[in-house]
Formats: sequence, C-alpha cells, structure tokens
Amino acid sequence: MKYKHALFINPYIERSNTSAMMLFPPTGLEYVAASAKDCVEELTLFDLRYEVDYANPEKLYQFIEENIDIIGVSIGWDRQIKEICELLNNIPKNKLLVVGGYTATEKVEELFLNCPRIDIIVRGEGEETIKDILKGEPVEEISGLSYRSNGKIIHNAHRPLIPVDNFPYPDRSLRRNEYRLTFQGIKAGDLSFDTVLSSRGCPYKCKFCTFTLNPLGQKREYSARSVESVVEEIEKIPAKIILFSDENFSFDAKRAEKLCDLLIERKIKKRYIAQCRIELAQYPRLLEKMVACGFKTLLLGIESPHDKTLALLNKGFNQETIRKYFKTFVRYPLYYHGYFIYGNINETEEEMLYIAMFAREIGVDSITYLKLRIEKFSSLREVVEKTPGYHIASNGVVYSDKYSFGDLKKIGRKIKFTFYTPARFMHMFNKCFIRIKFFTLGEILSLFAILPRVLASLIAKDIKKGRFIDSLRRTFIRNT
Repeated sequence: MKYKHALFINPYIERSNTSAMMLFPPTGLEYVAASAKDCVEELTLFDLRYEVDYANPEKLYQFIEENIDIIGVSIGWDRQIKEICELLNNIPKNKLLVVGGYTATEKVEELFLNCPRIDIIVRGEGEETIKDILKGEPVEEISGLSYRSNGKIIHNAHRPLIPVDNFPYPDRSLRRNEYRLTFQGIKAGDLSFDTVLSSRGCPYKCKFCTFTLNPLGQKREYSARSVESVVEEIEKIPAKIILFSDENFSFDAKRAEKLCDLLIERKIKKRYIAQCRIELAQYPRLLEKMVACGFKTLLLGIESPHDKTLALLNKGFNQETIRKYFKTFVRYPLYYHGYFIYGNINETEEEMLYIAMFAREIGVDSITYLKLRIEKFSSLREVVEKTPGYHIASNGVVYSDKYSFGDLKKIGRKIKFTFYTPARFMHMFNKCFIRIKFFTLGEILSLFAILPRVLASLIAKDIKKGRFIDSLRRTFIRNT
C-alpha cells in the first residue's frame, strides 16, 4: 500500500452545540471513507464539530505530522470557507492534501487560489476517485481530478457516474462520537440520529432543482441500492431516528414497499424521516406500510400554491392535484413538512403571502419557505436573465426591480408570522408528541427537563440584542 494512515476530516466547527447541523453525520464523507478503507492500513475520521480535543489546530497539526500520510477534507457547504482555508494552509507540507465535496467541485479555481496548500481536488462523486489516488495511480490518468502541475491547474476529464450499489455503505465503527440532541452539553434523553442513503438521483426535471446535478452539470439519474443492503445497514445502526437522504424515497413505490415489508419482517424498531414527492399519495398501500414500519415524518416539495408558478418550475402537478393528494395524506398519522419557494417570476406580494394560508388549508404541519435561488446549472437561469426587471444576486438569490432583496426578506417574515402562530405551535406539539408519537414518554420528559434552559438562552439572546420585548409585541399584534 502506498499510504499507511489516511485521515478524513469534516472541517466545519459549529459555534453552538444545539445547532440542527450537529444532529446528523457527514454522510458523503463517510461514503468516501468506506471506499478508501481497504486501500490503507489505517483510517481515521474526524468530525471537527465534535472533536473538542482538536479544536486547537496545533494539536490537529501535531497529530497529522506524527501519524498521517494523506489527508482528505470534505467541503460540502459554502460557509466557513475562510476559516477552512486557514486550517488547510497550515497543514504540514509533507502530507498529501486532497479536497472534495460539492462546494469544492463548484469552486475549484477559487480554492486553489485561496488555499495554496491543496494538492488535489476531487470533482463530483469521490468514492472511486479516492481509491485510485490511494493506490498511487498517476494523477494525470485519474478521471475526476484537478491538480497543480508546474504552476498550472490541470483538470482531468469528468468521472462517469456509476450505480450506487457499487459503493460500500458507511462504516460507523470509524466514528469517534455519537449524534444526539443536546443543549449546552446536556443530552436530551437518549435521542440519537443517523442517516441512510438508499438511492441517489431523481428522474424528475423540476427547473429550479439542482440537487440531482453535481457542480459539473452531470445529472445523477435515479440509482437505487438493493433493499437487502439498505435493511442490513439499518439493522446495524444503534440510532433511534433515521433520516433517509434520498432525493425521492418513494419514486419506486414497489421497491419502497419491499423495504418496508423487510423492516417489518425483521422487527426493526426505528423512527424514519424521508423526503418524497406528493405523488406518494397515489399509493395508499405504501403509506400504510410506511406507517406500520415506523415512518413518522415526510418532507414534501410543494413549492407553490399557484398554477402559473408550478408550470414555470415544471413540477408536474397543479394546485388542484396538491389539494387532492393532501386529502389522502391527512388520513395517515404522519407529520408533513412542506417546502415552498417565494419570489418567483411575476409573483405578486399577495401571491407570496398566500403560501401560509394555503399550507394551513391543505393540512401541512410545518413549512420551510425559501427565496427563489439560481444555481450554476439551473435551467431557470436563462428564463430569469431574459425576464425584464429580474436579477440574480452573487449568492444566487433572484430579486427584481419591484421586489428588492430587502423587500423579499420582509415578505418572508410576514409568511413566517402568518403561519407560525401560537395555535400552530400547539398543533405541532400535539401532532409530534400525541398523535404520531414521534417521541417516547421518556424522551418527552427529557425534553421538558431542558426546556427552561433553552427558553432562558433564547430570551437572553433577544434581550442582549434588544429584541425580546419587541418580539413579544409583534407576535401579540399579529396574533390578535
């Protein structure tokens, strides 16, 4: 073996140990580490969100200097880039530094410029590429690589995407921490979390969506793992709550049924969260089996209540269809979280604000509302650029001459306060704790035990910023 000891790092450091970002593992990095495991004598995985001992970079650099031959770092988000570059630039120079991940693929040139310490960037999916690197293949012969050579940046050809069943699933024995709900270091009972990726890609072609496109513009068509492989992985997971990271868990309804049947047959007791399209409502038998095997929450991309916007986004359904499907959904004891987009082309403020009312009308339990955003390969880019009065900000957010970025932010706050009323919070509490029993009685008691501390912390932050009384006043005015 060319390399004896490899270190894989998730470089993000959360400022608060109560962040939702702390609940789930770095699944993409764990997949790459699983593929690399047989190519080195020893492999270490650091999630810097939890590595308190290595919060001091000097200790991390010393560990690398004394133990490591090659370092792999996943840059999957465009936050903390400055801090990550500073961390990377101080890594000992006699170790090969390989960087990958969505944002690394998207910002190859920028990262090479700002991080002269980086030797190689893996573009796109890295499971096969990392094996070639670890085996010592010549860099010029490895597809999917960008690297430095004689002062220049060389970009090799893209690596073709292969079926996901070819990849080993994550080896959780590599983890050095557990993923649990905590607040200021206090555990909320025994609430533990994990993720499972049972498929990648999506066959639909929604115009706003780039989740199935990597930053190279390659579309990952739907590719599923075998049901047996997925259930085998779940059987080994100690966590109680599992998020399916699939873009569309229920696309292949027969396969999803088989997976549920096998979970029931093997008496695997977990609670599951999954992202699905609303067409799932066409399969009541699948919904029944999902409830029976432990599914508790569905994340549904609704996007808009308006037919003209749904057509623009190429969602494949209209408002009437949404209403019809939700008449089916509400019959099942599941928590429904809906995703919406506002600030769409030729959308009025009144139409944007209708999101909150519409969500309540159809029976959505909670919502996320996001401004229209254009990614690098979005097919909506050309539409926005050709529409007079519309612009794309540097962060990808779409705004217009009529609705500035500030205007959209204010509209977003109106949507928030219209939907999230005290009555809505009571409904959410009742749904989670009583109707679908997402949490056990012991977990509920544990959550209540830390609730005073949570509220005190939130109030203290608002008081410090001079916002607490004003927040109470605004809430009272809007809800009376």
